[in-house]
Amino acid sequence: MRTLCSLLILSCLALSSYGQDFTTKYERTNSRETVTYQECIAYYQRLVKRYPQLQMKTIGQTDSGYPLHLVILSPDKDFSFESVRRKNKRIILINNGIHPGEPDGIDASMLLLRDFAEGKKKLPANVVLAVIPIYNIGGSLNRSPYYRVDQNGPAEFGSRGNAQNLDLNRDFIKADSRNARAFQQIYQMTDPDVFIDNHVSNGADYQHIMTLLSTQHNKLGGPMGAFLHDTFEPALYKKMKEKGYDLIPYVNHFGNTPDSGWVAYADGPRYSSGYTTLFHTFGFVPETHMLKPYKQRVESTYALMECFISFTSENSARIKQLREQTKQAVKTQQQFPLSWEPDMSRYDLFTFKGYAAGRKPSEVSGLPRLYYDRNRPYERQIRIYNHFKEGSFVSKPEAYIIPQGWWAVTELLQNNGVEMRRLERDTTIEVETYKIEDYKTAQRPYEKHYLHSGVKVSASKQKIKFLKGDHYIPMNQVANRYLMETLEPTGGDSFFAWNFFDAILGQKEGYSTYVFEDTAGEFLRNHPEVKKELEKRRAEDSTFASSAQAQLNFVYRSSPWNEPGFMRYPVFRVVR
Repeated sequence: MRTLCSLLILSCLALSSYGQDFTTKYERTNSRETVTYQECIAYYQRLVKRYPQLQMKTIGQTDSGYPLHLVILSPDKDFSFESVRRKNKRIILINNGIHPGEPDGIDASMLLLRDFAEGKKKLPANVVLAVIPIYNIGGSLNRSPYYRVDQNGPAEFGSRGNAQNLDLNRDFIKADSRNARAFQQIYQMTDPDVFIDNHVSNGADYQHIMTLLSTQHNKLGGPMGAFLHDTFEPALYKKMKEKGYDLIPYVNHFGNTPDSGWVAYADGPRYSSGYTTLFHTFGFVPETHMLKPYKQRVESTYALMECFISFTSENSARIKQLREQTKQAVKTQQQFPLSWEPDMSRYDLFTFKGYAAGRKPSEVSGLPRLYYDRNRPYERQIRIYNHFKEGSFVSKPEAYIIPQGWWAVTELLQNNGVEMRRLERDTTIEVETYKIEDYKTAQRPYEKHYLHSGVKVSASKQKIKFLKGDHYIPMNQVANRYLMETLEPTGGDSFFAWNFFDAILGQKEGYSTYVFEDTAGEFLRNHPEVKKELEKRRAEDSTFASSAQAQLNFVYRSSPWNEPGFMRYPVFRVVR
């Protein structure tokens, strides 16, 4: 009897420990529904409690008031990323739900981590996974069956905008959201070899279930860019083909039809894969096709993540060597490009599986409208222009100096792992300064900002008095590329472009015209060289010659009374 009771107790314990049901909501609803935020986190909490090779951390806060979670799968139960790297393991960071209306990666990652934990699949011993279950928590909490009207399931999901109504896939540089700042901390902590940001596409109709946006290989540059284009991407296409999927590059076409090919997407640093490029990571944005059934989309996302894992494991040594080589090279790199333009003389051929398109009368307007005929599938070779030329090169300074008043910038730099030190005393240093000569500003807001573009600067040497506590940033570090693309004002996603330095664009000091007229006259008598420039300008510009105010302002700008900080870019370059 005692033996029988003992067996019953052991059986109950076994059932409670090993018989837990880790079926996901996606599976229980026959692929019709996706989890809520609360259901997702509760699921991982149960999974982590059951399997010791899993751990879940909270990193920072988000705009929704909830912390950002990171789930780590480490076969040997080592959850220190520094230790993992010392053990020569590769780290893959997976981001899900940046747009919660595109939840494929949320459900696929839950399935994948469970299957690895339960032993249905085997994670290679030289790979550690770090997964953000849901990045845009605020959007995930804002659920509706009516978002993304063009998308084929699931039944209900979150909104694109976060708790501030920001598109978080435009926020990786400016980091207006707490989400982005927490992500930067996760990224710097994990220093991933491979980054995956799961999405769902919009746009044309075609047969492919999965498309892939890789960080543009010329922008990644050097040996890493060549490896991405020549080895990594072809291997992914081959592996997906073996799983029954015809992968195609992200269909970056929003005209009539994609039949004639397209120019590859050039991901700037505001986007996830563009951001990770700045820190020498292989970045990818899988995009399932919105019109495919949710089941197919989740399964293809699962399959592609398996392909990333197997390729990373098989090429571990090469990936490590390329990243280390690039990190060392960037420390001494002297010239950095700030722009890239497509090279329309070069292209890659891909087999595109599309549907014939036609026109028919619209039920709304009665006018011709585009439609795709799924009864007329086709295959053809198309050109994808995936080669870009570098431009707008800028020389690296020995260091940057940023006065401590610009703390909004220096805090972001610190959050991104930038090495800097504070000046120990007030010091006068000869530096190269930029003057903002011209720029254009968008007329409509974009993600809380009025972006600047077409920025033109002039440079000069000046002796500037810096104060104790100002920030000295040496340019001999792994973050050099990030620093160049954010601190050089002509960069498309620079902090200047994103309005961090707009205060310098407004004049704070001025003059009363009737008083300064006499002062200006005396100044011209004592400075004939300025008077000569004034007369030259009058002779060349009739509008200027007819404006007394413009001429008086010209003298003011040429005088010692001119406000020195007006239009002077407050990031100073130490050059030798």
